Amino acid sequence: MIRNPQAILFDLDGTLVDSVPDLAFSVNAMLEKLGNATVEEDTVRHWVGNGAERLVKRALTGEMEAEPDAELFERAYPLFLDFYSDHVMVDSRLFPRVDQGLRLLRAAGYPMGCITNKPERFTTPLLAALGIDRYFSIQVSGDTLPYKKPDPRPLRYAAEFFKVPAEYMLMVGDSRNDVQAARAAGAQIVSVPYGYNHGEDIRAERPDAVIEDLTQLVELIKQAA
Repeated sequence: MIRNPQAILFDLDGTLVDSVPDLAFSVNAMLEKLGNATVEEDTVRHWVGNGAERLVKRALTGEMEAEPDAELFERAYPLFLDFYSDHVMVDSRLFPRVDQGLRLLRAAGYPMGCITNKPERFTTPLLAALGIDRYFSIQVSGDTLPYKKPDPRPLRYAAEFFKVPAEYMLMVGDSRNDVQAARAAGAQIVSVPYGYNHGEDIRAERPDAVIEDLTQLVELIKQAA
């Protein structure tokens, strides 16, 4: 059962925005520059969710947790960052009803923040280009702090910013990272089923609730009030 939250935090990639087309373009541009074979967009969709460094490592190894040759990674990672800097908002789009849901939540008076593992140099322009940066009082990116989700400290950092006890924070995300971070922080967690969870059903992580789109979050919270 969801308690009426005092502040709401949102993951970015896979929750608010489908960024895979631009990430896949940048991964493949990097691979081509290195003389490696490119990959399908669906493969990149499976890899996304643990930050830019891990995405590049997966592209270099083809495996989820393997470590590439250190010298190769040192060549590849800056290439990816450069390509993505130029392609961060070409084909990325908000998921359906995201803007409507955020607008309803703001009208209801809920303070909101964005907590993502994406580096700040990409997060800020992406939120602005999508027109949703105005909804968020705080943005915690993957390099804002020396740790990122599933570590709970980005959520605790936001709780301190809002001056809200962690148990009255609500995290909304698409992946097990979001569920694990929220649980460890003592926050509530609502998941969406359409994002990037490495091909696994997010319901298996047992979030407090699953919603089909963000407008349903408004009704869910009303029921808890």
